[in-house]
Amino acid sequence: MKSDKNLEVTILIAEDDDGHAELIIDNLQEAGVNNWIIRFRNGQEALDFFFAPASGDLPRREPGKAYMMLLDIRMPKVDGIEVLRQIKEDPALKNLPVIMLTTTDDPREIQNCYALGCSCYVTKPVDYIKFSEMLTRL
Repeated sequence: MKSDKNLEVTILIAEDDDGHAELIIDNLQEAGVNNWIIRFRNGQEALDFFFAPASGDLPRREPGKAYMMLLDIRMPKVDGIEVLRQIKEDPALKNLPVIMLTTTDDPREIQNCYALGCSCYVTKPVDYIKFSEMLTRL
């Protein structure tokens, strides 16, 4: 789903589960978050958005544009931890807000995500009203 392109921050959602992705998007919109949204179905698509050269109709990062990422940890091809690591190692992306989304509340995994530089760690299912308030604060 995409909405008004002129809003300042584009929300990137990396989520392989179609049901979870639609639920996230629907609830964000119901909570009044109307930013432009781009969805990736696996970690490789997310990395390509940031690092691969432009090709065809696939979306690519625009320098100077503001982004915020909602990143599932368990995804095919490249997992969310590796996507987070590569984003935070890149000087141009290290300040990108990244919110980790997962079904696990393993303290070691949470600690690892924060050590790699995530902005927030959210366990699914999510209270989307509180979640959208958190997005607004970030």
